[in-house]
Amino acid sequence: MKYEINMSEPDQKPDDDLQPVLRRFDEEFGQKPEREPEPVYGEARPIPQQSHQLRLPLSRPRAVWVLLALNIAIFVIPTVLQLAGVKLFGYPINDVILSLGAKDNQGIKVNGEYYRFLTSMFLHLGLLHIGVNAYSLYAIGPETERLYGTGRFLAIYFIAGLAGGVASFALSPAPGVGASGAIFGLVGALAVFFYTSRSLLGDIARRQLGSLITVIMINLFIGFSAGGVIDNFAHLGGLAGGALLGWLLAPRFAVDERIYPPQVVRNPLPWGWAATIGFLALLVLMVIVINPPIQ
Repeated sequence: MKYEINMSEPDQKPDDDLQPVLRRFDEEFGQKPEREPEPVYGEARPIPQQSHQLRLPLSRPRAVWVLLALNIAIFVIPTVLQLAGVKLFGYPINDVILSLGAKDNQGIKVNGEYYRFLTSMFLHLGLLHIGVNAYSLYAIGPETERLYGTGRFLAIYFIAGLAGGVASFALSPAPGVGASGAIFGLVGALAVFFYTSRSLLGDIARRQLGSLITVIMINLFIGFSAGGVIDNFAHLGGLAGGALLGWLLAPRFAVDERIYPPQVVRNPLPWGWAATIGFLALLVLMVIVINPPIQ
């Protein structure tokens, strides 16, 4: 039996604003009709295989646009820009950015300002910083939410962002801001999805996994070559946290042939959400027991 995969959503036309990788998936994974052989006198003609068009159960991206708008809005609010004195390509983090909620080890450990793990994810320094992170979220976020679903996408984004913040808290005394830890988490989760789906997606999954690994290596190289300006611990923590969460929450698409016509179904780990909550609890415990370096 042959299958053709339809990547569009139920109320969406097949060519309506699909991510390029999903278009390639549909084009390459969808089976092309084979040309029937010419009949030969005296030989039985083979029975043609029946073909079914299958639709992947994809979600419509919504939360990613809210996150993107929040990151941009918090940066461009005129009063914040005026008070913070943000430079176009400027560092360092000044006192106003610290007061707005940057990751500050002393404020967290001494004053109990744990909210900084969240607020620091929405603060940025300069147009270059917000520009890179906004574009990265725009490029990788919709595809991740489409594949994982909104609830899992939000869990990966925020918990991976927290993992990046905890890694920076534990290993870097410098203040930090930015959504890059959460975005690295999305990249890690997307890479894990293509790894777990390689039996269904075939070559397209292996190629996309290779591309994502290349992107990760290039960004880490840039980070470690920046002379201490970039918080690499936050990037590595977010990447590791996102990869773990991606494996726990991956949809694991499979074709269910027990029903007719066959359908593509999600087969997530039955204990995935429980393990995710356990990982979140572990991060909270680490924040409590870690003695971070303080400037």
